[in-house]
Amino acid sequence: MTVSAEAYLAVVTETIGRVAAEQRQNVADAADLIAAALRADGVVHAFGTGHSEALAMEIAGRAGGLVPTNRIALRDLVLVGGDPADVLGPKLERDPAVAHRLYELAPIRPQDVFVLASNSGVNGAMVEFASIVKERGHGLVAITSAQHSARMTSRHPSGRKLADFADVVLDNGAPYGDATLPLPGGGAVGAVSSITAALLAQQIVAEVVAGLVAAGERPPVYLSANITGGDEHNAELEARYAGRIRRGS
Repeated sequence: MTVSAEAYLAVVTETIGRVAAEQRQNVADAADLIAAALRADGVVHAFGTGHSEALAMEIAGRAGGLVPTNRIALRDLVLVGGDPADVLGPKLERDPAVAHRLYELAPIRPQDVFVLASNSGVNGAMVEFASIVKERGHGLVAITSAQHSARMTSRHPSGRKLADFADVVLDNGAPYGDATLPLPGGGAVGAVSSITAALLAQQIVAEVVAGLVAAGERPPVYLSANITGGDEHNAELEARYAGRIRRGS
């Protein structure tokens, strides 16, 4: 396979089509879980580390998305918890102890639901966070790469992985290593997990909204802050969830 923009487009197009077809029922199941939480006055908490944080940004606080959503991030340790900035680093996501602080710092209620994203599904903080979520009785949707996770050893003391805890698991279709176009001297370029995870996130939101509309309910959906009336519309909806959703971090 050649390395080029056209080759990458072909791979992405094929992967998107495959993921959309294979994950259709899982998307519907995830949407049902989230819709039930919203009807119980719950909030959707999204958490991802590394590039998987992009998935949390697709779920929480963007135009066309659901208002009752909250993004959890490793930097909450600093911005909310008051830890020194030097606590942050590329290997922080491997520390299971971090998960307990993040859960304690988040504005969580019993009826809330979680969407957790990790391409590998094996890092200690994410696996521990998933275990806490289930111990506390929350619904959990996981988005991961089945192929990558299957070839990895868990970095959590239990030996378990993110998918082991989830009520619904969505496979983002990314290959082992994420990149798709092999190079002649080894390695590869052209990662796809961020693209397919965004697709799955948006499909889930669309299904949630479709279900609410079909039931005659008005879905709490953001307008772009950069259109006329957007700020006013969003502020009115956000007020319903005051203290439960964070924005701007």
